[in-house]
Amino acid sequence: MTPPIREQLDDPADAVESGQRKMDWARQHMPIMAALREEFEATQPFADQRIGMAMHVEAKTAILADVLAAGGAEVAITGCNPLSTHDDVSAALDAVDGVTSYARRGVDDDEYYAAIEAVIEHEPTITVDDGMDLVAAIHEDYPELIDSIVGGAEETTTGVHRLRAMDEDGALEYPMFAVNDTPMKRLFDNVHGTGESSLASIAMTTNLSWAGKTVVVAGYGHCGKGVAKKASGQNANVVVTEVEPRRALEAHMEGYDVLPMAEAAKKGDVFITTTGNRDVIVDEHFDAMQDGVLLANAGHFDVEIDLDALSEKAVDTYEARDGVQAYEMADGRRLNVLAEGRLVNLATPIALGHPVEVMDQSFGVQAVSVRELVENGDDYEPGVHDVPDELDKEVAEIKLDAEGVAYDELTGDQREYMGSWQHGT
Repeated sequence: MTPPIREQLDDPADAVESGQRKMDWARQHMPIMAALREEFEATQPFADQRIGMAMHVEAKTAILADVLAAGGAEVAITGCNPLSTHDDVSAALDAVDGVTSYARRGVDDDEYYAAIEAVIEHEPTITVDDGMDLVAAIHEDYPELIDSIVGGAEETTTGVHRLRAMDEDGALEYPMFAVNDTPMKRLFDNVHGTGESSLASIAMTTNLSWAGKTVVVAGYGHCGKGVAKKASGQNANVVVTEVEPRRALEAHMEGYDVLPMAEAAKKGDVFITTTGNRDVIVDEHFDAMQDGVLLANAGHFDVEIDLDALSEKAVDTYEARDGVQAYEMADGRRLNVLAEGRLVNLATPIALGHPVEVMDQSFGVQAVSVRELVENGDDYEPGVHDVPDELDKEVAEIKLDAEGVAYDELTGDQREYMGSWQHGT
């Protein structure tokens, strides 16, 4: 069995101290989580609950786990990506009362899934996932636990897509909240979080400027919109590739060049995939690319760039910088892959993930979703469910109050007017 991370480290005390500093910094800038922690400490809504988590274990996620534990839960957590864990934060989280962390950076596939199994051995009554690996493992290998699981919450686009496919096949056997699909998640985390953190991680990893470069953004969903918007704001020329005609038209009407990837491959200096799908950049595209291009994935799993095909084409490969692998072609061109094709905003050596304020909002939705499952879980059948809108609004209201932002409310007459078909225009 995989031991908790503090049993894996040579100097756990130093790691705990370092991780606690990171958590303290994040905590100062997460007013939503602070407000929910105060509520949960007083009401203990998660007493007798065991919460299993598979997420990116860094400072902001640690605050979520800490808040759930403060509400009475026994929390077991591991990573959802082999390269996104901060070992010191994982160690600090493992030292929190009520939390056991198995997450460690740089694990191989066997170690990754062994850590997920270690979380499952806690027999969770609630799951909190980023990418659905935990849910999949429970259904495939531990179906006997399903009857005791109240429900779960899924953080990210790819995980929700997988859950909906599972639901359509009739294979999802407990209720899951699609946290990713709430306005508080999509409008801020996916747009501003992915846009800012991906570009920041690429810039810090490469020490290169965005100004004047042609940035090819694959996919124009919420994440792609954020990457395109932020890149344009830093004076890059943006090209969008899409497979959905309305999104392609939207990108065109918002001022971006829209091209098939086969054409964009000839023009780009930096390629950033945001699709959540596989084989977005493939063999034929590598042939068309110019020397020195950067290839990065801001979608989810490491399948958006066909690294097997790129490896077969390369006559040499070497580490050009920390977090950058150069693939040299027979004609001398070098194509540079960041973070092994994994999430560039979380998996480069210096990656920090989304800004703290953004994740405060997303994890606020996670926390109230878990509270809803505990309080009203019997109201939800197995399958994928939208987070109740009043919970999303609750998180927004906490944030606005913390920021000192006042806003209007509808009057009684306005509510009547908007709710009636009898009033004319």
